[in-house]
Amino acid sequence: MYEWIKAFHVIAVISWMAGMLYLPRLFVYHCDAEIGSKQSETFKVMERRLFKAIINPAMMVAWGLGLYMMWAHHWYSAGWFQGKLVLVILMSGIHGFFARRVRDFAADRNTKSHRFYRIINEVVTILMVGIVILVIVKP
Repeated sequence: MYEWIKAFHVIAVISWMAGMLYLPRLFVYHCDAEIGSKQSETFKVMERRLFKAIINPAMMVAWGLGLYMMWAHHWYSAGWFQGKLVLVILMSGIHGFFARRVRDFAADRNTKSHRFYRIINEVVTILMVGIVILVIVKP
């Protein structure tokens, strides 16, 4: 059963990361759209749907299956896992930050620049790389 749980965990993580990498790109383009324009309204719909239909469910499945595997295999005392958990918590914090940004864009209250969203996109990438290295290499 472990292989199936791990497979669905990986699928959930891939889905979560795809959304976490795409959403800030939408924010970058949304910054350039005039408030109230058709383009801005389209970005609002895209951001909301991506967040609610893909990113949120994928994160919940990834966390649930990951925690199950942690307890089932007693990884909680392994150094590699503790490092991974810290990075996943940071990623989850960015996820929460993105939730706030989706709401701010929906209410036409964005205060961040397109440059900010380009940088935060790289932070997501760096966290993802660190997580993958810790899981595969287990240093």
